[in-house]
Amino acid sequence: MGKTREIKRRIKAVGNIRRITKTMQMIATAKFSASQSRAVASKPYTKALFALVGELTGGLGDISHPLLTGGGSGRELTLIITSDRGLCGPYNSSLLRTAMQFFRGNETAKSGLIELVGKKGAGALKYNRIPVAKHHAQFGDKPTYDAVDALAQDYINRFSTGEISTVRVIYMQFLSAGRQRPEVLQLLPFKPAAASEHAHAGETETKAKAQYEFSPAPKELLDDLLPAAVKATLFQCFMDANVSENVARMVAMKAATDNAGKMGKRLTRMYNRARQAQITTELTEIISGAAALA
Repeated sequence: MGKTREIKRRIKAVGNIRRITKTMQMIATAKFSASQSRAVASKPYTKALFALVGELTGGLGDISHPLLTGGGSGRELTLIITSDRGLCGPYNSSLLRTAMQFFRGNETAKSGLIELVGKKGAGALKYNRIPVAKHHAQFGDKPTYDAVDALAQDYINRFSTGEISTVRVIYMQFLSAGRQRPEVLQLLPFKPAAASEHAHAGETETKAKAQYEFSPAPKELLDDLLPAAVKATLFQCFMDANVSENVARMVAMKAATDNAGKMGKRLTRMYNRARQAQITTELTEIISGAAALA
């Protein structure tokens, strides 16, 4: 009896876990659909802005801009975007592994300023004895453009004054629902040529380069376009990180639900066999008792 009771308790526990993981899978699926829509909707604007800045800087000649040339002798700043909650498979571990590899190969970045988004990266950085200069907790599960705009403007101001020399973002780049990749992106100094190439990846250049006359002057246009491009790039990083987290959690919860279902079936078979053995033993005892009384 003790064995069958224990198996029944395990069947009930596995069933409860399966209901929980199934619910979390459905929630993650809904969040993934919403975050993917937001991420995809912002990409055409970002790509068009990259292309415009790339074409503009290509025709500048000797004209330079502070956001393109460098931030002086200040410290390097690295922003790591992790998740606030777990149960999202290898999302945080692969992201933090990329960050550790980057710091091992770049001592100036490791000794510079390191800022963190999300709670899950704090423990790993503390374990590796990497101090966190600032922990941003204002973004949550659904980062808004206003919050990202304020952070990007703070980086632009500090970069322009020479307080920081380089800004990098380590985040999970969303490529498709089945493929996400940890990425180390240089935000400042801004590289419009590389951004423009990334925006046109896979496209074949068939047209001759167009010549433009700028009004107002290119320097004035860059004063408006470059900060907008930096902010759009950082916002796209947050969008990619958010949709990657949701798809990773959706996949992890689906795997957990499937495993709980398989375990429930296996435990049910074990219970049936144990119950059958128990009934056979009871019948044998009854027959033996009846034979002894005859």
